[in-house]
Amino acid sequence: MDSSAFFSLRLSLQVAFAATVLIIIIGLPIAYLLARKNFPGKEVLDISLTLPLVLPPTVTGYYLILAFGRNGFIGRYLYEWLDWSIMFSWYAAVLASFVVALPLMIKTGRAALESVDRNLINAAYTLGHSEWETALKVTLPLAQRGLIAGIVLSFARALGEFGATLMLAGNIPGKTDTMPLAIYSLSASGDQEQATGMVVLLTSVAALFLYLANRYSRRIF
Repeated sequence: MDSSAFFSLRLSLQVAFAATVLIIIIGLPIAYLLARKNFPGKEVLDISLTLPLVLPPTVTGYYLILAFGRNGFIGRYLYEWLDWSIMFSWYAAVLASFVVALPLMIKTGRAALESVDRNLINAAYTLGHSEWETALKVTLPLAQRGLIAGIVLSFARALGEFGATLMLAGNIPGKTDTMPLAIYSLSASGDQEQATGMVVLLTSVAALFLYLANRYSRRIF
Protein backbone atom coordinates (compact mmCIF):
# COMPACT_ATOMS: atom_id res chain seq x y z
CA MET A 1 0.00 0.00 0.00
CA ASP A 2 1.42 3.38 -1.00
CA SER A 3 0.33 7.01 -0.69
CA SER A 4 -1.86 6.78 -3.80
CA ALA A 5 -3.97 4.12 -2.10
CA PHE A 6 -4.63 6.33 0.90
CA PHE A 7 -5.38 9.28 -1.40
CA SER A 8 -8.01 7.14 -3.12
CA LEU A 9 -9.43 6.09 0.24
CA ARG A 10 -9.61 9.69 1.46
CA LEU A 11 -11.23 10.79 -1.80
CA SER A 12 -13.78 7.97 -1.65
CA LEU A 13 -14.76 8.91 1.91
CA GLN A 14 -14.88 12.59 0.97
CA VAL A 15 -17.12 11.87 -2.01
CA ALA A 16 -19.37 9.49 -0.07
CA PHE A 17 -19.83 11.91 2.83
CA ALA A 18 -20.60 14.84 0.50
CA ALA A 19 -23.03 12.75 -1.53
CA THR A 20 -24.75 11.50 1.64
CA VAL A 21 -25.21 15.06 2.94
CA LEU A 22 -26.89 15.98 -0.36
CA ILE A 23 -28.99 12.82 -0.19
CA ILE A 24 -30.25 13.75 3.30
CA ILE A 25 -30.98 17.34 2.31
CA ILE A 26 -32.74 16.45 -0.95
CA GLY A 27 -33.81 12.83 -0.55
CA LEU A 28 -35.58 13.13 2.79
CA PRO A 29 -38.01 15.88 1.67
CA ILE A 30 -38.71 13.95 -1.55
CA ALA A 31 -39.40 10.76 0.43
CA TYR A 32 -41.74 12.70 2.72
CA LEU A 33 -43.50 14.25 -0.27
CA LEU A 34 -44.03 10.87 -1.93
CA ALA A 35 -45.16 9.25 1.32
CA ARG A 36 -47.57 11.91 2.59
CA LYS A 37 -48.83 13.87 -0.41
CA ASN A 38 -51.01 13.03 -3.39
CA PHE A 39 -50.48 15.01 -6.56
CA PRO A 40 -50.61 14.46 -10.33
CA GLY A 41 -47.56 12.66 -11.63
CA LYS A 42 -46.55 11.33 -8.21
CA GLU A 43 -45.67 7.85 -9.41
CA VAL A 44 -43.99 9.22 -12.53
CA LEU A 45 -41.74 11.29 -10.26
CA ASP A 46 -41.03 8.24 -8.11
CA ILE A 47 -40.11 6.14 -11.14
CA SER A 48 -37.92 8.88 -12.60
CA LEU A 49 -35.96 9.32 -9.37
CA THR A 50 -35.50 5.61 -8.74
CA LEU A 51 -34.53 4.61 -12.30
CA PRO A 52 -30.78 4.81 -11.44
CA LEU A 53 -31.41 1.92 -9.05
CA VAL A 54 -32.12 -0.46 -11.95
CA LEU A 55 -30.27 1.16 -14.85
CA PRO A 56 -26.64 0.19 -15.49
CA PRO A 57 -24.40 2.83 -13.87
CA THR A 58 -22.83 3.60 -17.24
CA VAL A 59 -26.27 4.51 -18.61
CA THR A 60 -26.84 6.80 -15.65
CA GLY A 61 -23.41 8.30 -16.28
CA TYR A 62 -24.29 8.90 -19.92
CA TYR A 63 -27.44 10.77 -18.92
CA LEU A 64 -25.36 12.88 -16.54
CA ILE A 65 -22.96 13.72 -19.36
CA LEU A 66 -25.93 14.81 -21.51
CA ALA A 67 -27.04 17.06 -18.65
CA PHE A 68 -23.79 18.32 -17.13
CA GLY A 69 -21.23 17.92 -19.90
CA ARG A 70 -19.72 21.07 -21.35
CA ASN A 71 -22.35 20.97 -24.11
CA GLY A 72 -25.11 19.56 -21.88
CA PHE A 73 -28.40 21.35 -21.33
CA ILE A 74 -27.22 22.38 -17.83
CA GLY A 75 -23.46 22.18 -18.22
CA ARG A 76 -23.32 24.62 -21.13
CA TYR A 77 -24.77 27.38 -18.95
CA LEU A 78 -22.35 26.64 -16.14
CA TYR A 79 -19.51 26.94 -18.63
CA GLU A 80 -20.86 30.09 -20.31
CA TRP A 81 -21.74 31.95 -17.11
CA LEU A 82 -19.07 30.70 -14.70
CA ASP A 83 -16.37 29.44 -17.10
CA TRP A 84 -16.45 26.19 -15.12
CA SER A 85 -17.33 22.60 -15.91
CA ILE A 86 -18.06 19.90 -13.38
CA MET A 87 -16.64 17.24 -15.68
CA PHE A 88 -13.45 15.43 -14.60
CA SER A 89 -13.44 16.85 -11.07
CA TRP A 90 -14.18 15.36 -7.67
CA TYR A 91 -17.45 17.31 -7.75
CA ALA A 92 -18.44 15.11 -10.69
CA ALA A 93 -17.76 12.05 -8.54
CA VAL A 94 -20.02 13.50 -5.85
CA LEU A 95 -22.78 14.15 -8.38
CA ALA A 96 -22.52 10.64 -9.82
CA SER A 97 -22.57 9.03 -6.37
CA PHE A 98 -25.48 11.23 -5.30
CA VAL A 99 -27.62 10.32 -8.31
CA VAL A 100 -26.90 6.59 -8.07
CA ALA A 101 -27.42 6.36 -4.28
CA LEU A 102 -30.43 8.70 -4.00
CA PRO A 103 -33.01 6.00 -4.93
CA LEU A 104 -32.05 3.95 -1.88
CA MET A 105 -32.88 6.88 0.39
CA ILE A 106 -36.13 7.62 -1.43
CA LYS A 107 -37.39 4.03 -1.43
CA THR A 108 -36.35 3.22 2.14
CA GLY A 109 -37.44 6.61 3.48
CA ARG A 110 -40.81 6.49 1.74
CA ALA A 111 -41.54 3.01 3.09
CA ALA A 112 -40.55 4.09 6.62
CA LEU A 113 -42.70 7.23 6.51
CA GLU A 114 -45.70 5.40 5.07
CA SER A 115 -45.50 2.87 7.90
CA VAL A 116 -46.14 5.54 10.57
CA ASP A 117 -49.62 5.15 12.04
CA ARG A 118 -51.86 7.75 10.45
CA ASN A 119 -53.94 7.94 13.63
CA LEU A 120 -50.96 9.33 15.54
CA ILE A 121 -50.46 12.00 12.92
CA ASN A 122 -54.14 12.95 12.98
CA ALA A 123 -54.01 13.11 16.79
CA ALA A 124 -51.16 15.61 16.56
CA TYR A 125 -53.21 17.74 14.17
CA THR A 126 -56.19 17.73 16.54
CA LEU A 127 -53.90 18.96 19.33
CA GLY A 128 -53.14 22.02 17.26
CA HIS A 129 -49.76 21.08 15.80
CA SER A 130 -48.97 22.22 12.29
CA GLU A 131 -47.83 19.78 9.63
CA TRP A 132 -44.24 20.98 10.11
CA GLU A 133 -44.39 20.44 13.88
CA THR A 134 -46.07 17.05 13.41
CA ALA A 135 -43.39 15.96 10.97
CA LEU A 136 -40.58 16.96 13.35
CA LYS A 137 -42.15 15.65 16.57
CA VAL A 138 -44.13 12.61 15.40
CA THR A 139 -43.54 11.39 11.85
CA LEU A 140 -39.76 11.59 11.57
CA PRO A 141 -39.01 10.22 15.08
CA LEU A 142 -41.29 7.22 14.48
CA ALA A 143 -39.73 6.58 11.07
CA GLN A 144 -36.14 7.17 12.10
CA ARG A 145 -35.11 3.50 12.05
CA GLY A 146 -35.94 3.26 8.36
CA LEU A 147 -34.48 6.68 7.64
CA ILE A 148 -31.16 5.77 9.26
CA ALA A 149 -31.14 2.53 7.26
CA GLY A 150 -31.66 4.56 4.08
CA ILE A 151 -28.82 6.94 4.97
CA VAL A 152 -26.43 4.08 5.74
CA LEU A 153 -27.31 2.20 2.55
CA SER A 154 -26.92 5.39 0.52
CA PHE A 155 -23.50 6.06 2.03
CA ALA A 156 -22.37 2.50 1.32
CA ARG A 157 -23.62 2.75 -2.26
CA ALA A 158 -21.89 6.11 -2.75
CA LEU A 159 -18.65 4.69 -1.33
CA GLY A 160 -18.64 1.89 -3.89
CA GLU A 161 -19.87 3.83 -6.94
CA PHE A 162 -17.89 3.02 -10.10
CA GLY A 163 -19.63 3.20 -13.47
CA ALA A 164 -21.28 6.62 -13.39
CA THR A 165 -18.20 8.09 -11.70
CA LEU A 166 -15.94 6.75 -14.44
CA MET A 167 -18.20 8.27 -17.11
CA LEU A 168 -18.52 11.71 -15.51
CA ALA A 169 -15.34 12.24 -13.47
CA GLY A 170 -12.92 10.02 -15.35
CA ASN A 171 -10.10 8.08 -13.76
CA ILE A 172 -7.41 10.72 -13.26
CA PRO A 173 -4.64 9.61 -10.84
CA GLY A 174 -4.30 11.95 -7.91
CA LYS A 175 -7.50 13.80 -8.81
CA THR A 176 -10.58 11.64 -9.39
CA ASP A 177 -9.38 8.07 -8.81
CA THR A 178 -11.66 6.89 -6.02
CA MET A 179 -11.04 3.47 -4.49
CA PRO A 180 -13.22 1.52 -6.96
CA LEU A 181 -11.55 3.25 -9.92
CA ALA A 182 -8.07 2.73 -8.49
CA ILE A 183 -8.79 -0.95 -7.89
CA TYR A 184 -9.98 -1.32 -11.48
CA SER A 185 -6.82 0.36 -12.82
CA LEU A 186 -4.51 -1.76 -10.69
CA SER A 187 -6.28 -4.97 -11.64
CA ALA A 188 -6.23 -4.06 -15.35
CA SER A 189 -2.50 -3.31 -15.16
CA GLY A 190 -1.78 -6.65 -13.47
CA ASP A 191 -0.81 -5.27 -10.05
CA GLN A 192 -2.85 -7.85 -8.19
CA GLU A 193 -1.03 -7.42 -4.87
CA GLN A 194 -1.78 -3.71 -4.64
CA ALA A 195 -5.33 -4.26 -5.93
CA THR A 196 -5.95 -6.94 -3.31
CA GLY A 197 -4.68 -4.66 -0.56
CA MET A 198 -7.02 -1.88 -1.64
CA VAL A 199 -9.94 -4.31 -1.90
CA VAL A 200 -9.33 -5.47 1.66
CA LEU A 201 -8.98 -1.86 2.85
CA LEU A 202 -12.20 -0.70 1.16
CA THR A 203 -14.10 -3.73 2.41
CA SER A 204 -12.88 -3.14 5.96
CA VAL A 205 -13.84 0.54 5.89
CA ALA A 206 -17.31 -0.21 4.52
CA ALA A 207 -17.86 -2.97 7.09
CA LEU A 208 -16.69 -0.64 9.89
CA PHE A 209 -19.21 2.04 8.93
CA LEU A 210 -22.02 -0.52 8.73
CA TYR A 211 -21.05 -1.90 12.14
CA LEU A 212 -20.99 1.56 13.72
CA ALA A 213 -24.32 2.41 12.14
CA ASN A 214 -25.87 -0.80 13.47
CA ARG A 215 -24.56 -0.12 16.97
CA TYR A 216 -25.82 3.45 16.82
CA SER A 217 -29.27 2.25 15.73
CA ARG A 218 -29.46 -0.28 18.54
CA ARG A 219 -28.44 2.37 21.06
CA ILE A 220 -31.25 4.65 19.86
CA PHE A 221 -33.90 1.97 19.78
